[in-house]
Amino acid sequence: MVFLEQGTPSFTALKWFGTVTGVIGALVLALNIPISGWGWVLFGVSSLCWTIAGAVMRDYSLVVLQSAFLIVDIIGVWRWLLV
Repeated sequence: MVFLEQGTPSFTALKWFGTVTGVIGALVLALNIPISGWGWVLFGVSSLCWTIAGAVMRDYSLVVLQSAFLIVDIIGVWRWLLV
């Protein structure tokens, strides 16, 4: 059995984890509280999950979009948490 194959519980969990981390990341950033920089980390996790999901689904527009978001998220982590 393949770990990440469409229709498997692990694949469904990956997509939901990506969704939940994205929503929480957006909320943390929108609140503009002292831990807001961690919203970029959550966004990065979300983007990585959805990049993988897009690759498994062979939805290359989703892969390109989420890869671009992942780069933006890395910049956000750099500027908010590392510099």
